[in-house]
Formats: sequence, C-alpha cells, structure tokens
Amino acid sequence: MTNLEKRKKIIPWIDPEERVTVHFLDERDLTAEITGSSDELVDLSIETHVPHMRQRISVPLSLTEVSEDLSHYTRDPERPFKRRRLMLVVNEKRPAVIY
Repeated sequence: MTNLEKRKKIIPWIDPEERVTVHFLDERDLTAEITGSSDELVDLSIETHVPHMRQRISVPLSLTEVSEDLSHYTRDPERPFKRRRLMLVVNEKRPAVIY
C-alpha cells in the first residue's frame, strides 16, 4: 500500500471524538487519536498511564501499516455505530514517554 492510499484511509479518522488502535513492536493495543496527516507522516496523540497526559508523536507512513481493529468500536454517539475502528501497526519500537 502506498503512502497516498494509507493517507486516504487515515483522513476520515482525524477527529477528536474518535480513537484508533496502535501497535508498536514492543507495545500493543494502545489507544490513540489521530491529530493530523501529511504525505509522509501521521500525527498521533497516544494515551499514557498518567491520566490526562498524552504522548504526541509523528510516525512515518512508510513504517506504518493500516488495517482495521475488529475488537473495538467507534465512540461518537452522533454518528452511526461501527463495530470496528482503524488500526495502525508501526514497524518500530514506541518512543520513550517523557513525563
């Protein structure tokens, strides 16, 4: 899948009310929000173990696989309910969280 195809799948999920699933090589099943996307990067805000604190990172699309997470559902009650959400699989380790 090309970066352009990945970006087309990611753009509808740029919404503060929706969450996506993110897998890194060393951590799985992380909940994140997509805050932006360019032709080369996807910007994520990942939940951490500290309440109300998020890790903000940008991940190259070339290291990211885009698929669907069938084990989670969408959150926005104003939209039609979907039994799946976007999943990003990043082929590198998660950057360290700095508190």
